[in-house]
Amino acid sequence: MKAALFHGKGDVRIEDIPKPEPRNDEVLIEVDWCGICGTDLHEYILGPIVVPRKEKPHIITGEHLPVVLGHEFAGSVVKTASNSDLKLGEKVMVDPRINCQSCYPCQTNIEQLCHSWGFVGLSGHGGGFSEFVAVSPRMCYRLPDDVNMDEAALIEPLSVGRHALPVSGIEDFSNLTVLVVGAGPIGVSVLWNLRAVGVKSTIVSEPTKLRQAQTRDLADKVLSPIDVNIGDECRRLTDGVGVDVVFDCAGIPAGMRAGMDALRPRGIYVNVAGWEQPFTIPTEYAMLKEITIKFSMAYDNTDFKAVVDDFIAGKFAGAEKMITSRILLRDLPGQGFEELINNKDQYVKIVATPKEELLAKASRNGEAEVAPAKRGKGGETVIEKEAARALKRTRAS
Repeated sequence: MKAALFHGKGDVRIEDIPKPEPRNDEVLIEVDWCGICGTDLHEYILGPIVVPRKEKPHIITGEHLPVVLGHEFAGSVVKTASNSDLKLGEKVMVDPRINCQSCYPCQTNIEQLCHSWGFVGLSGHGGGFSEFVAVSPRMCYRLPDDVNMDEAALIEPLSVGRHALPVSGIEDFSNLTVLVVGAGPIGVSVLWNLRAVGVKSTIVSEPTKLRQAQTRDLADKVLSPIDVNIGDECRRLTDGVGVDVVFDCAGIPAGMRAGMDALRPRGIYVNVAGWEQPFTIPTEYAMLKEITIKFSMAYDNTDFKAVVDDFIAGKFAGAEKMITSRILLRDLPGQGFEELINNKDQYVKIVATPKEELLAKASRNGEAEVAPAKRGKGGETVIEKEAARALKRTRAS
């Protein structure tokens, strides 16, 4: 089967590897769509970071470089397991977390903090940037037959956004004003979750035009830190008080400073971002306001199930706008990773499929969005041309 193997910094290759043979207690999933996560991109740019090296294999999987990437994936059951009631053909979303199930965090329902944590698609056990993945049935959540599977792949990043809410310690957001710093995939996920649980008002700080446009229908106010002082503007919008909560989804010093400046006294700052460099807390805000600083790591079982349930219930209707490009698996290195590096500000989420017919279907439905930077002489984009080719091949078969 075809799969995207990560060999090291700047090195993702589409290779032929054996189709996984599931154990009796595993199901085999045929992958429909898989999204590129910020973690995948960090690995590509700076890694290996999380991906285990040969000299230190992952403690649970025993695997190391090269690994098949991809942990935001959905697909269908094509082989069942002896210990599961999952049926052939059922559509599922996969919770990709790997944990030991025996350490203190695992035994106290905070398994995302497992001492040996890992992810399918980063730590071994295959990955969603492939045609098939073998996983435990407990990692699979049933989806309706009529669900759009590219949209279902958003459940994993939406779960990251959901977990940040209870981490804040707040149970009711209905009377609160929240600032989200950074409108990338996780920032948008936080916004969607705030909408799902019911928030009084949301403000977004985002410098790029595309991401500003992506969030205008989602947030109450979208601000550019290039054009305005975020702290001053947030105070103006809150009668001089400041926002109640900040979710930092940017992971840059300027964003942290702006977020803490915008907070009211004794406000709550929640870091959801993965920082590429160590940071210094601006104590002139943190101490003088007695700010509570918290950190959010991935998600737990409750978060994931809640997002699946809300997704099925239609509470994330419109979240598919997060998908700004759909590509074929074979084009992942260039039209996925390199495109995100060269034109990152033009994207929120890129998803890939190993199936030409699914890209063709997306094209028929008008979903094959692509960045203008890749437009050719005729005005069409690289992916639009590929989608047209895929559609032509599908009609001919």
